[in-house]
Amino acid sequence: MTSELDIFVGNTTLIDEDVYRLWLDGYSVTDAVALRVRSGILEQTGATAAVLQSDTMDHYRTFHMLERLLHAPPKLLHQLIFQIPPSRQALLIERYYAFDEAFVREVLGKKLSKGTKKDLDDISTKTGITLKSCRRQFDNFKRVFKVVEEMRGSLVDNIQQHFLLSDRLARDYAAIVFFANNRFETGKKKLQYLSFGDFAFCAELMIQNWTLGAVGEAPTVPDSQMDDMDMDLDKEFLQDLKELKVLVADKDLLDLHKSLVCTALRGKLGVFSEMEANFKNLSRGLVNVAAKLTHNKDVRDLFVDLVEKFVEPCRSDHWPLSDVRFFLNQYSASVHSLDGFRHQTLWDRYMGTLRGCLLRLYHD
Repeated sequence: MTSELDIFVGNTTLIDEDVYRLWLDGYSVTDAVALRVRSGILEQTGATAAVLQSDTMDHYRTFHMLERLLHAPPKLLHQLIFQIPPSRQALLIERYYAFDEAFVREVLGKKLSKGTKKDLDDISTKTGITLKSCRRQFDNFKRVFKVVEEMRGSLVDNIQQHFLLSDRLARDYAAIVFFANNRFETGKKKLQYLSFGDFAFCAELMIQNWTLGAVGEAPTVPDSQMDDMDMDLDKEFLQDLKELKVLVADKDLLDLHKSLVCTALRGKLGVFSEMEANFKNLSRGLVNVAAKLTHNKDVRDLFVDLVEKFVEPCRSDHWPLSDVRFFLNQYSASVHSLDGFRHQTLWDRYMGTLRGCLLRLYHD
């Protein structure tokens, strides 16, 4: 008598999200097992410590083999060795390239070089993030930078295309790449209150309006300059910003600008008297920041200057955020009523971005 058996053989690669997180966080197998035991998994599953050890080691081996594919995510999609559903592939990629806020704040704006990598021991100690995780995150930043630095077109699109990241994570990486390329200072003590999200918001505005790839600028860009359109600031635009200095150098224009702003805001601003008394200093600060952006050092110190020249003076006079918004809107718009001023388009391109950044930097 014969018996018939139905047999199903599958080779889908199993991914335990919790173990993957422990691996990404840089824990050794021993530490990962201890943390899993502490979570109560043995009681929940009825498994033995030996089985848990073996299971953890098996997952770690899988992750190590997958890592080379994660360095170039499209390879993960097209390989045939690991049978992983598309939703799981997306999860593996997204979490591999995710980063810790505390870590990115320590390296944001620094050159992604061996010199910075040597500081990872100190960053690990300061942030409490394992050294292995710091290295993974740093290497991810550097890898993305190297892949996209010579590419034409949208920085965000290039990152999404080559690393298959979500829109939000791709935008974050675009900010990291943009800051690393332009070496913006973010580590000074007076900037420590700002989050990565604050800087990323400003980066997106600058990429959209101040780079070679900004809307309306591409047709005039020579082919030789096309490679870094979203990474490099438009040097011609920065040079032209010197023309704005007339707003504070010409006494009549400065007085008229002040008069227009004060007339529009009288009775609408809680700090009107403070604004009126400090208008010329604030205006000189904002315009002089623009005029200095032809020098690399002043570009790097952009956020330091904005905090020193605008945020701190307004804070010291206790401006609420709503008054800062009213002032910046009117300050920007009233320039269009200055008959003697002939750089309206340049002003709008500068102040449109600066206004957005200042409102983000101002925490009342």
